[in-house]
Amino acid sequence: MLLTDISADDIARYQVKRTGDGAAARTVNMETGVLRQIMRKHKLWGVISDEVKSLKERRDVGRALSADEEAALLTAAADRRYKDSPFYVIVVVALNTAMRSQEIKMLRWRQVDLIKRSLTVGKSKTDAGTGRVIPLNQSAVAAFTYWRGKSTDVAPDDYVFPACENHKIDPSRPIKSFRTAWRNAAGRAGLPGLRFHDLRHTAITKLAETLASDQTVMAIAGHVSRRMLEHYSHIRMDAKRKALDAIAQPVFQEDWLQNWVQSENSGKVERPN
Repeated sequence: MLLTDISADDIARYQVKRTGDGAAARTVNMETGVLRQIMRKHKLWGVISDEVKSLKERRDVGRALSADEEAALLTAAADRRYKDSPFYVIVVVALNTAMRSQEIKMLRWRQVDLIKRSLTVGKSKTDAGTGRVIPLNQSAVAAFTYWRGKSTDVAPDDYVFPACENHKIDPSRPIKSFRTAWRNAAGRAGLPGLRFHDLRHTAITKLAETLASDQTVMAIAGHVSRRMLEHYSHIRMDAKRKALDAIAQPVFQEDWLQNWVQSENSGKVERPN
């Protein structure tokens, strides 16, 4: 569209379309922010500025699944109705690599090395995320191996999760959406409202609980905001505290503690040898 033709209604429709495609409110606000700067430069923004509303952004950094919730989601994703779809594999990959939805959708087989057990991310949301190499754990390798075995002829440039329309698979195009399967699985798992992006948050949280450093988390997950790193620092502290609580022993013997209290009350403190 010409800049002079863009109205507040056009921007509102764009916001609805982008959020409907799964984009976060913050992402859409940044995109419309770019448009605002362009229109302001050409003295066109003031005409519509009062009518354009920013989307309300989530203030939480994400939700991490408990072990029971994760098991329930995997059980729901493994439902027989998805036996010929990549949905279960996609969920396993997300939980074990901390990859974003778009990174998974755009994955090609040449980026997956099952011999070296590693994966190279293609174009990502940020420069820090593009090209990062993620080691594959046992669960991820098993998922990719299973899915690779479902096809008899796979070319390196084929998409790992190809488009499928009218039961016809087109490996030259990536899967467009698995929104319906996601919503159904989350509902059956008793997790309504769960976002696919929460699987990334779950993976990063579990990494933090292993006391992995910021550098290790960022090398695997790509860009992580300072706010998120501060959140994970609290998770690490809780993990450290639990580890130390597990080895805690009684500090005082009851008889010595009683003598210590009496001595302090008399002004003379006697400490044990």
